[in-house]
Amino acid sequence: MRLGGRLSGAIEVLADIEARRRPVADALKDWGLAHRFAGSGDRSAIGNIVYDALRMKLSHAYLLDDDSPAAIAHAVLLRQWGHSPEELAAALEGDSFAPAPLTDTQLSAYRSRNLADAPLSVQGDIPDWVEPSLQLAFGEGWLAQAKALCERPSLDLRANTLKSSRDKVVKALERSGAEAAPLAPQGIRIPPGTGPSRLPNVTAELAFQKGWFEVQDEGSQLVAELAEAAEGEKVLDFCAGGGGKTLAMAASMNNKGQVHAFDADRKRLAPIIERLKRAGTHNVQVHDRAQALQALEGKMDKVLVDAPCTGTGTWRRRPDTKWRLTARNLQERVDQQAEALAEAARYVRVGGALLYVTCSVLPEENQDQIAAFLARHPDFAAVDMMPRWQARFGETATPVTNGTGGITLSPALTGTDGFFFARLERPA
Repeated sequence: MRLGGRLSGAIEVLADIEARRRPVADALKDWGLAHRFAGSGDRSAIGNIVYDALRMKLSHAYLLDDDSPAAIAHAVLLRQWGHSPEELAAALEGDSFAPAPLTDTQLSAYRSRNLADAPLSVQGDIPDWVEPSLQLAFGEGWLAQAKALCERPSLDLRANTLKSSRDKVVKALERSGAEAAPLAPQGIRIPPGTGPSRLPNVTAELAFQKGWFEVQDEGSQLVAELAEAAEGEKVLDFCAGGGGKTLAMAASMNNKGQVHAFDADRKRLAPIIERLKRAGTHNVQVHDRAQALQALEGKMDKVLVDAPCTGTGTWRRRPDTKWRLTARNLQERVDQQAEALAEAARYVRVGGALLYVTCSVLPEENQDQIAAFLARHPDFAAVDMMPRWQARFGETATPVTNGTGGITLSPALTGTDGFFFARLERPA
């Protein structure tokens, strides 16, 4: 397919997402099934246009004075892929599969409008109701944080030290451009690329099948490191999901001690079984019923609560969720988090620690949630995480801290997805 056909395909997918308010991955999959003639390179390019368009949807629409799928798809090529209006017109000319060109009105708007004149929420490509929360989270620098959440993310991996080493994995993935990640000790990073370029399918690599590495954002690796799971400890991953942090903690424990992985959602938990086998992990027990945890009450050295959240920290990877998020969704997540924290606290032994994680950058889900928990549970005390962060990762990248001692990671601060981590100890 030429550029015109790829652009038309992206417009179709964006229109489908808008009309049916469905996840971008589902819309792209259905488009590919309905257009089997499209090659893998074509599908990748179309996906890149769609994701780039959704990341910067508001600012694209502002600059073209048009929020239609066609307008924001064209804006991707102009603003993010480096085409000038003249180059784009020439590339599409004579292509029978190309969409209608931009109108004179749209081109005039693009040439005359200045994004600095737009509302700040438009400049940051965020829902306007989220702006006050980002201001509370990051202060005067919140706009730069919002803009960083609109960039393409890298592909991050974690070397599985039970079977391999980081150097060995980097060498195995050399043709994919793999390099050591900046912060995580076992992290590996593949740059995101530009334009139509696609990331490699690393799960097809023999090294992956052997269990040498897992796909995991560096931020997720960092918070797993901050859990400080040690050999011989008893650890409960209370909202384990697919098991990314369970696997990381089990590896840091060298398969010694015990990790209990629990999630009330069996569908989310299901992939963990195959992942544990591939990784060679032997110190993990998997539970899908809360009743099975009764014997663990008051006995865990550490309990990790990777809480359900809005996912605002993952907007680079899942930009469609940014535009579906509502204040009601946020309140639902806050309520679920409070419930999960209260339930998980029962399993922490005296002298143990409750570890709270979200992939959100909103204070309502992070420091506010911790403050509310501490008010209800005076037998716990917050730990200042900044010294522990600096001891492990140095000062080359510094997360935001707050009054409850927790820290917030972000693309602009740490080059990772957005994460929050807090440690609450139960003193003897």
